[in-house]
Amino acid sequence: MKNYFVRLYQKEDFALWNDCIGQAKNATFLFHRNFMEYHNDRFDDYSLMVFEGEKLVAVLPANRVGETVFSHQGLTYGGLVLTPKSKLSSVIAIFKTVLLFLYENGILHLNLKPIPSFYCAQFADEIDYCLFITKANLYKREALSLLNLTQDFSFSKDRKQCVRRGIKANLLVKEEPNFELFWNEILIPNLDKKHQSKPVHTVEEITKLHQHFPENIRHFNVYFENQIVAGTTIFVTDKVAHPQYISGNEMKNELGSLDFLYHHLIHEVFADKTYFDFGPSHEENGTKIKEGILFWKESFGTKTVTQSFYEVETKNHFLLDTVLI
Repeated sequence: MKNYFVRLYQKEDFALWNDCIGQAKNATFLFHRNFMEYHNDRFDDYSLMVFEGEKLVAVLPANRVGETVFSHQGLTYGGLVLTPKSKLSSVIAIFKTVLLFLYENGILHLNLKPIPSFYCAQFADEIDYCLFITKANLYKREALSLLNLTQDFSFSKDRKQCVRRGIKANLLVKEEPNFELFWNEILIPNLDKKHQSKPVHTVEEITKLHQHFPENIRHFNVYFENQIVAGTTIFVTDKVAHPQYISGNEMKNELGSLDFLYHHLIHEVFADKTYFDFGPSHEENGTKIKEGILFWKESFGTKTVTQSFYEVETKNHFLLDTVLI
């Protein structure tokens, strides 16, 4: 095996880290330090950098809680970020080095939620094989609703009817950089009423992130007679458009505002993307599915793709020593 060494990310590594992310085969803007650090007050950062000599060959966006390291609890997905030239034999050695580093630093478990393959620029399942070898425990699996925009798809009769309802009501979709109206008038009241919760991002945080990533974070409002009735914040990557937030007021069914909005986004704004990721429809850590929400997503023509969550014991690093024969 090649010789690699691991160390913790430091502030001085900002440019080096981001350069690696920009060239990686399995990364998105969520791994950029300007995104990761918007909530650095909530997490104990434990991001790792893997070197071969002086060359950075992999990074692991991560945080630490006691004797467990997560990749990363503040991100939708994570895992070992690899260069386009990474080969399986190299990744085996890299992951071995990572586990050994964690083990020697008192970390008992590493929890990984690898980035779903449809976000990747190239195939990047090497880490999945390494998790198998190290006897990782699959502790969670989410079912994502994904629309392939490169293949034929069709909205259901109900969705088409709601779109026509929006057209008849003369709904207007506007892309706007100001998040406050949607946050304060639609999103926050709805989350509080339905779930007694708040958005993951405050309006100040999402505004700051948008300033850092104006091409990756886009916001759309829907208006009826000059009044906001719905909206969505979309996270955009090279291949995927994903609604991070979507919500409408009490008139959403009467006006068909959400269906009208999605129709516009799918057919007009993001028609050049490969996928439209509706995300999961889960509760209780992925073990229960909200059937009504799932039905709504599937009525747009989505299919199911899974995202897996693993926990590996760092002491199992030695199991990677004898894989290559």
